[in-house]
Amino acid sequence: MVLLKQKLRIGIVVGEVSGDTLGVKLMRSFREQGIDVEFEGIGGPQMIVEGFHSDYPMDILSVMGIVEVLKDLKKLFAVRDGLIERWTERPVDIFIGIDAPDFNLRLSKSIKEKNLPIKTVQYVSPSVWAWRQSRVYGIKKSVDLVLCLFPFEKNFYQNFEVNAAFVGHPLAKQLPLKNPIADAKLQLGLSVHKTHVALLPGSRRGEIERLLPLVIDAAAILHQKHPELEFLIPAINDARKQQIEQGIQALESSLKAKIHVLENSDAESKIGRMVMNASDIVALASGTATLEAMLLHRPMVTFYKLNWLTYIVVKFLVKIPYYSLPNIIAGKKVIRELIQADATPEHLAAEIERLMDYETAHIQMLQHLSMHKQLISGDTEDPVKVILNCLQPNQ
Repeated sequence: MVLLKQKLRIGIVVGEVSGDTLGVKLMRSFREQGIDVEFEGIGGPQMIVEGFHSDYPMDILSVMGIVEVLKDLKKLFAVRDGLIERWTERPVDIFIGIDAPDFNLRLSKSIKEKNLPIKTVQYVSPSVWAWRQSRVYGIKKSVDLVLCLFPFEKNFYQNFEVNAAFVGHPLAKQLPLKNPIADAKLQLGLSVHKTHVALLPGSRRGEIERLLPLVIDAAAILHQKHPELEFLIPAINDARKQQIEQGIQALESSLKAKIHVLENSDAESKIGRMVMNASDIVALASGTATLEAMLLHRPMVTFYKLNWLTYIVVKFLVKIPYYSLPNIIAGKKVIRELIQADATPEHLAAEIERLMDYETAHIQMLQHLSMHKQLISGDTEDPVKVILNCLQPNQ
């Protein structure tokens, strides 16, 4: 490992709650190893509480989809140029982009094009093994190190001679193999005698606008057949809670169903995980949260809808048969994916009802447990050590 003679300055950029969670764990890991370091860039609430200096709010990067990004392109360029200007005047030693690849890879590219004395790291590999594989050549030019959450990702990069390390997902080791549902219900003040269904339409404003009607209408369908069901929707902050509650009020059909909107109450942003842990069944937007649901061993169904133009482009470029991480890790269909035209209230309600059968749910939960054990048994590397090795002259 490189010897540090002075305080290290690290720039980090995250764009959503999952990145904020990874970022705060990485910050703590540096400090736990006795490294004198200061952090700046774009961080979330967890990172800010830990002492991170955020130049922009994290929500500014919470944009998904080709059409959606085009609408905010000018703003995103301004943010990128602002960071480059700051780091040109006072360079950080290392830039770590956590997820948000469309923004972070372009930022790494700008750093290299301007010959700034900054090592670049991408923490969480973009899904180059799944679609737009040509991106790997740009990554090779602009990123000094890729930190991979899954072992198959490191193998992919090695084929293209890209410096990559398998560091694993911290939640795989943090979350226990047993997560008692009764304890989780009591923690949220819920009855242990009720059946709860988690509805997660996403954490971004645009996702909630697009996907909330889907989950609320599915809840209304289920309520007609199973009036005893209660539904839980997590909200990462007050703005998202207000958006969700206003959306529910606008959908009159949902008012008969029992829906709890639970707002995050601390800096850890764990409300989504707490809701999933307290639920008998989880229905969630496809994304990194599907990995959390898998690690909690909860039966689930995933869904997603994009702008139609974005979906056509994505469909043309995707090279693998699955969209969700549990299915990608398993290499087979473990959970049902309701994508685009298949993402209807009727289909979602039917799949949730199917998972209400004990045997069906139990089989899926056993598959989740098997994949959890696979992820924690891998030979992972320490992310702090491999990041610091980037500072060596030969790296």
